Amino acid sequence: MTDLQLMFQEDNFEESAIKNGVNLWNEADLMKVLGYQSPESFKRVIQKAQQACLSLGIAIEESFVRQLDTTYRLTRFACYLIAINGDSKKSEVAAAQVYFAALADTFRSAVQQAEDVDRVLVRDEVSAGEKSLASTANRHGVENFAFFHNAGYRGMYNMNLSALMTKKRLGKGERLIDRMGRDEIAAHLFRITQTDARIKNEGLKGQQQLENAAEKVGKHVRQSMIELSGQRPENLPVADPIKDVKKRLKSTNKQFKKLDSKAPKRKGIADSAATEGSESE
Repeated sequence: MTDLQLMFQEDNFEESAIKNGVNLWNEADLMKVLGYQSPESFKRVIQKAQQACLSLGIAIEESFVRQLDTTYRLTRFACYLIAINGDSKKSEVAAAQVYFAALADTFRSAVQQAEDVDRVLVRDEVSAGEKSLASTANRHGVENFAFFHNAGYRGMYNMNLSALMTKKRLGKGERLIDRMGRDEIAAHLFRITQTDARIKNEGLKGQQQLENAAEKVGKHVRQSMIELSGQRPENLPVADPIKDVKKRLKSTNKQFKKLDSKAPKRKGIADSAATEGSESE
């Protein structure tokens, strides 16, 4: 048994499930298992996991069942999302990621699944960032949004968007942001938000000034990527389409539901305690 497996015991996790038609786990129990000491920091991980649910079109209340004390009882899929979004520097979290990844898909590692979730979350942030940038550009005098949009790509990739699409071998109707890997889309998001901030902070006005700003910010992001990783963004490989990533994650949710529906009806620790309490009344 590896050190990671020792940190996250399958039996301990499975036996702690509250079984009442569907397996659920108490938030406090999972926090302890994952090595978190602060409820506040754990809540932040839960919020990120809930955002992933929203991004996938899965109702939060389906996976996060709120209790009267405002804590949650969590489905297996919720536990999976929390583990995937947790601090992998914690050995307990790293072990949990390995465990859930093995349940979700034997052929995809925990790292790959964490990248899937990150891509879905950042893709939503990019959409929000693009809307904000478009609104800012409109207020500050941009008339040709295609040219403004292209200037940012030209700065970051050292080529126009049309040439970039050809280089990446993307088909007609595809969007580059839907084929960006985690690192590339994170850099793209940074470019968008910093372009928005620069326009506002410097009070820039007019088509040419805003195009110049978009291209300059793109060049700064490009230079940072080259310096930090040695990678030119135009040479980064395309990733699976984001729609396929979402489909995979939704499939994991269904797979976990099926797994629990076939699980033997063992009473969990918390459920047993509740039953004993009701019998003594």
